[in-house]
Amino acid sequence: MPIFTGCGTAVVTPFGSDGKFNYNAYEKLINFQIDNGADAIISCGTTGEASTITLDEHVEVIRAAVAVTKKATRKIPVIAGAGGNDTLECCRLGKACKTAGADALMYVAPYYNKPSQRGLIAHYTKVASEIDLPIVVYNIHGRSAVNIQAKTMETISKIPNIVAVKEASGDFGQVAEIAERCGDNLDIYSGNDDYILPILSLGGIGVISTTGNIAPQTIHDMVEKFLAGDLAGSKKLQLSILAMMRLLFAEGNPVGVKAALNLMDFEMGECRLPLVPIEDSLREALKTEMKKFGLI
Repeated sequence: MPIFTGCGTAVVTPFGSDGKFNYNAYEKLINFQIDNGADAIISCGTTGEASTITLDEHVEVIRAAVAVTKKATRKIPVIAGAGGNDTLECCRLGKACKTAGADALMYVAPYYNKPSQRGLIAHYTKVASEIDLPIVVYNIHGRSAVNIQAKTMETISKIPNIVAVKEASGDFGQVAEIAERCGDNLDIYSGNDDYILPILSLGGIGVISTTGNIAPQTIHDMVEKFLAGDLAGSKKLQLSILAMMRLLFAEGNPVGVKAALNLMDFEMGECRLPLVPIEDSLREALKTEMKKFGLI
């Protein structure tokens, strides 16, 4: 059974004026997700600024996500980002996330050290053997500097608890080959919001979405309509939100989506350095587009 089908929102991590994790703002955001169609919470991924939070903060944020979802009347899973470029540290972080109550883990391809395909297989084999939770592989060579090839994905998909991939390579030929090689061994999620439909057309079952932070119902409905056979309705939603998506990512993630959530009075604070606040002109353009979409 899939971890989720539909919209898994990669939620931002809110920081207060003191720079510390803001639990109350996080609770409000996650409850908004639950009340508005999100099918899963992905905590401490790229959008959650995992690269600039400490290990203690990482565990605190995961624990908070679990606590909020457990209190909700509609239960959705929490997938914890646990990636890094040190395999043993990834194992330790994954175990800590499991102890914090995560339902599944997401491991981005190790970045900076640029492992070979054999190194990637060894990495994922090791982390999967150390933590007894479902694992989502995250392939985004634009950030990690290494692409997990389809043949490699086929190999690691045979590991029982590696159950899904978040595909953000932008190579639809590769996605098709992954679907061909892995079949039912691996669920495929879109890793980019602007090509959800192409991934669904190749057998994907959902998206791990940044835009879901501000419009979870739209992203959920887009997937639901496609899987129900309403291709025209799904396409209409995808195209209707593209302009706003482009603005969200214009200065990098999560700069835009934090600004958008702040416009919606979610009090997310600013990103940690080296990310800097959104340019005023871009904020105004984003505000205009959000008004068109009825978000503010």
